[in-house]
Amino acid sequence: MVSRRRFLGQAAGAVAAAPWASGAEKADPLCIALIGCGGMGQGHLRLLAPRKDVRIAYLCEPDANRLAQAMKAVESAGQHGVKAVKDMRAVFDDPSVRAVWIATPDHWHAPAAILAAEAGKHVYVEKPCSHNLREGRLMVEAARRNKIVMQVGTQSRSTAHVIQAMKRLHEGAIGRVLVAKAWNSQRRGNIGHAEPEEPPKHLDYDLWLGPAPYVPYRRNMLHAIWRWWYDFGVGDIGNDGVHDIDLARWGLGVTEHPSTIAALGGKYFFDDDQQWPDTQYVVYEYPGDGKVGQKRQLIFEQRTWSPYVQEGLENGNAFYGDEGMMILGKYGGYQLFGPRNKLIEHVKAPAPDLAAHHDNFLDCVRTGARPNADIEISHLTTALCHLGNIATRVGRVVRFDPKTETIPGDAEAAAMLRRQYRAGHWATPKGV
Repeated sequence: MVSRRRFLGQAAGAVAAAPWASGAEKADPLCIALIGCGGMGQGHLRLLAPRKDVRIAYLCEPDANRLAQAMKAVESAGQHGVKAVKDMRAVFDDPSVRAVWIATPDHWHAPAAILAAEAGKHVYVEKPCSHNLREGRLMVEAARRNKIVMQVGTQSRSTAHVIQAMKRLHEGAIGRVLVAKAWNSQRRGNIGHAEPEEPPKHLDYDLWLGPAPYVPYRRNMLHAIWRWWYDFGVGDIGNDGVHDIDLARWGLGVTEHPSTIAALGGKYFFDDDQQWPDTQYVVYEYPGDGKVGQKRQLIFEQRTWSPYVQEGLENGNAFYGDEGMMILGKYGGYQLFGPRNKLIEHVKAPAPDLAAHHDNFLDCVRTGARPNADIEISHLTTALCHLGNIATRVGRVVRFDPKTETIPGDAEAAAMLRRQYRAGHWATPKGV
């Protein structure tokens, strides 16, 4: 095996900037790896394994049972010679791997993506792109420094009816869009209470933890339940909410951070070990130049205990213009209303198009273009999740400096822009 330090140094130079030549996929499929073989990883695998323009070289997963299940699926789809590994460093050390899909828990997204970028790999990383705001900025810098494509898994950015809806908004179909709202309203499950215990033998728990601080294993932390724990997830605002917040920001037309964030929320319903809020109401203000007509407001509502469907959508968006309104669902389509609720346009559509998002990523790897959900776009959106969580936890208005990405004069809130890492861990990003 090539020494890790030597390979990373080489990859950050010549290898990283080279696109996958147009048309090369016919004779030379792109060599890829999947890191994280859980629910979303399996979803990616179902689409990637049958493709003729990619060759899956590695599956990487610290849970041996999940890894075996993924290997069985990829082989049955006709991909042979795939290596099963539990440590992602094996993937990064192989110069033949040109791109990686990262579908790990949230706390691994940024560390894995940055390591991959430094190794010259193009990156498709699941949402939310980061576990904390500082990591998101480091991801942008790593992608630009290494000249790699970094796509984030907000697949609505590549979905036809969403793109059409955004075009209508930006063309002025409802006038000036001054306020956008996103909501996450659905019934989640109670995760109960659990005491620390020994992890199962099929799980390499130390690898699963990675650079996160050590905490004892509990059965209501894995799998997928990690989302509701501070150390590993971003809460449901970063899980499902980030999709709709992304559409709200896109439709609102803002391309910077907000300056003011106010929030209320907490655990209103679930009596269990979940740490993140089950109920949140967050308001973000974008000041523009301060003049009337230039300010913008984005609202996020979350009720993860609600069995009710709001505006016909469990998860959705509303855009309020001075000449009309739009209701948009990433599932379902959109309705455009004029004054006095006159229905002007109703477009019905199915689910977000994950295959199109894969296509966009691979096209950009071939050409060197920026993808639809480029890391810089996603950092701006994911920062809203982090800022909303910070304002909810401190229980007061947060004043954010968009240029420096800092919270001046509030040490408690500012500390939450970053996280603590395990001392000396090999995956801790530089600059955190």
